[in-house]
Amino acid sequence: MIPTTDLASQLEQIARRLHSQGYASKLFPAQWAALRYIHSAPVPLRTAIDLARFQGLASGAVARTVRTLITKGYVTKLGSVGRGRAEELGLTDRGRALLKKDPLQRICEALEPLDEDSRKCLAEGLDIVIRSTRPDQAADKTEPSS
Repeated sequence: MIPTTDLASQLEQIARRLHSQGYASKLFPAQWAALRYIHSAPVPLRTAIDLARFQGLASGAVARTVRTLITKGYVTKLGSVGRGRAEELGLTDRGRALLKKDPLQRICEALEPLDEDSRKCLAEGLDIVIRSTRPDQAADKTEPSS
């Protein structure tokens, strides 16, 4: 059996490589994540607040990320959504072109040959890992038990 420490180390190595490759295009990982979200989210959810909810982050930090992407010419505001102050976000042509260089694309290509059973197993394992790293999970583990 493969030790879980080895698996965790491999996940960390992937994360570090993706992180460093993202800087090649002068973007931070949060900016890549925002571009991906805006590209793939359903239209009514392409707002900064929905991006913040999706990522589990504070809206202020996400708003700064969005402003930076607008300033860099990758994202644009398309108008109000619903009755609130939320504004729909869209990618510019420049943003769509940049996504073609997304470091995550190499991971997609590497996973392409996996059969359905392998993909399902990997997806289930990754889902467990993602859930274990949610902020509310970390808080549950650090609180003293009664």
